[in-house]
Amino acid sequence: MTFALPTFTAGLALSLSLIMALGPQNAHLLRMGLQRQHVWLTAGVCMVSDMLLIGIGVAGLAQVGGMSDKLMGAMVGAGALFLAVYGWQAFQRFLRPQAPVVGADAAQSSVKPLTRRQAVLTALAFSWLNPHAWLDTAVLIGSASLAYGAGAGAFGIGAAAGSVVWFTALGLAAFWLGRRLNSLHIWRALDGLVALMMWGTAGWLVSSLF
Repeated sequence: MTFALPTFTAGLALSLSLIMALGPQNAHLLRMGLQRQHVWLTAGVCMVSDMLLIGIGVAGLAQVGGMSDKLMGAMVGAGALFLAVYGWQAFQRFLRPQAPVVGADAAQSSVKPLTRRQAVLTALAFSWLNPHAWLDTAVLIGSASLAYGAGAGAFGIGAAAGSVVWFTALGLAAFWLGRRLNSLHIWRALDGLVALMMWGTAGWLVSSLF
């Protein structure tokens, strides 16, 4: 592997440009950060998952031309179902809003916090059952790395660094805002936006199968 700073920077820039859109993975981390529930654990799982997907793309999928139609179809179906269920949960919170209590009052809140295991499994689901994550990291970044020949490894490292930068920054921002945003109206608006986004993404995924 040959390492060149411009190649590393190109991978970093592409990764950031793909990941910065408010997708399901980012929305989940944002919510966990605002609730101050396992935010760094969630960010770490998302970060490592993205790095593994980028590695799969650069080392494998790009070399063989992407996923098979059956595997992609199965992933799209599973991802659409997961997003539809999560969207329904967000819609229920929108109908019956309750601002999660953070800090010392959390123990008195009726909002049930996630366990560490639940936080890890949910973050893994948003990372690995999301076809957009596979498309952005494994397929697009993996395919783009082919243009750099022997420097594909440096391109992949740059892309992985982009995930580290983004999820660290998003976790910090959400955790900082969580101290200040405990308004019922803000949480209801966030849940309504998340529900629409999840259902919209699920619908788009299902339509892509036909």
